[in-house]
Amino acid sequence: MAAREYFTEHRRLWLGLCSFFFLVAAWELVLTYIVPVNPFFFTKPSLIADAFKEQIQSAKLWHDLAVSSQAFLWGFSFAVIVGIPVGLVMGWRRRVEYSLDPFLTALYASPLVALAPLFIIVFGVGVLGKAALVFLLAVFPFVFNAFAGVKSTDSLLINVIRSFGGREKDLYLKVILPSTMPYIIAGARLAIGRGLVGIIVGEFYAASEGIGFAILQAGDTYRLPDMFVGIIILSLIAVGLTELMRKLELMVAPWRASDEAR
Repeated sequence: MAAREYFTEHRRLWLGLCSFFFLVAAWELVLTYIVPVNPFFFTKPSLIADAFKEQIQSAKLWHDLAVSSQAFLWGFSFAVIVGIPVGLVMGWRRRVEYSLDPFLTALYASPLVALAPLFIIVFGVGVLGKAALVFLLAVFPFVFNAFAGVKSTDSLLINVIRSFGGREKDLYLKVILPSTMPYIIAGARLAIGRGLVGIIVGEFYAASEGIGFAILQAGDTYRLPDMFVGIIILSLIAVGLTELMRKLELMVAPWRASDEAR
């Protein structure tokens, strides 16, 4: 009975692990026994595991992660600082919404990664260029989620603040921002993935270090296990950060816990 309760409580974790190990086992078995493939053209989990152990012990991997993390943190931080206020003002001020919404919607729907060469030319090949690309890709989820959060704010709460003589600042700090926080955190989960794409694209175009450059270099020299190591590490980082945002979302919006348990 206790085992069943433990499994039910951590059902998300166990189901995720089971699907992951099933995929890895199927991948290894197919490429080893059913359809043997030359490792030069494709790789398998056992070879990736060996490359993973080797890279974890090397200083280069940690240096590349530090370089990429610096650009990601700068770009993501500015996306938070810019995106949330813009979204709040757009949701609250109709004139601002009408002025910015068509422009931002067009940018959000366009393939922004195509602008990577332009950003590299303007901002350079260092941290600034990659951070600018991360910002460009990550800022829109914050803008549009904050905007949606403001639109969903209960008008009754706004009228209560106004009836007690509350100012515009009180509306933002006591009603709009708290009710918008679940939307903002959900936007952060989307922005994490887009920001990591920005790092990879920026380092693909112009870089001499970083995890994206390491992946590109490994692919160009047909070191497929090393290439997959970089991809897997980025995937683990994305999963970890997304799960952290999920926990934070449940903290600021406890009523969503019932939805997670389904």
